[in-house]
Amino acid sequence: MAMRPFPILLLALAGVGVAKLGVALIEPAKPMPAGEGLFLSPAIAATAEPEEKPAEEAATDTMPRACAMPEEMLQIISTERKFLEEQKAALAQREAEIDLASEKLQLEQARLEDLKSALDGLLAKVEAAKTDDVRRLVALYSNMKPKDAAAIMNDLDIEVSVMVLGTMSERTAAPILAGLTPVRARAISKIILERSKLPGDQRLNNLQLE
Repeated sequence: MAMRPFPILLLALAGVGVAKLGVALIEPAKPMPAGEGLFLSPAIAATAEPEEKPAEEAATDTMPRACAMPEEMLQIISTERKFLEEQKAALAQREAEIDLASEKLQLEQARLEDLKSALDGLLAKVEAAKTDDVRRLVALYSNMKPKDAAAIMNDLDIEVSVMVLGTMSERTAAPILAGLTPVRARAISKIILERSKLPGDQRLNNLQLE
């Protein structure tokens, strides 16, 4: 008996379906192509793993974060180095100013020492000349008569009178002192007595007689 074409076609399609089912059970599941997930339910889509980024893209994202800290540290180090260099330059300038001031001070001290030496020499010459003048005056008044010497000393500056009479010997000064006025003789005697208490450079110009 001849078979009909339609039942044969159904049998063939059923065989193909059974073959595909067997192959699907044997082969592992392949990843779902892009776009197919749009038709999944929300629960299935939530459990699906997120798509990983390529390695190059991930490395590009992390490089700026890794390099940010070294750049900040380099900036801080550069700032600190600049500050230290400025401080070092200021310190060097200050040391140079101190050295210059010290050199000027030494020169000024040397100049003052020279000036002091010159002044001491001049004072020594003045003192020597003054001593020579006093000696000449002492010799002159000593060769005078006591009465004449006293008459001159009554009107002479009291400082000169004290120096002359104080330098004379007691034997020579006594007659001259006796010829002075009582007020002047008393003042000169008091000054000669207390002269050792006066400073060596004490001037008697402002001395007033009582």
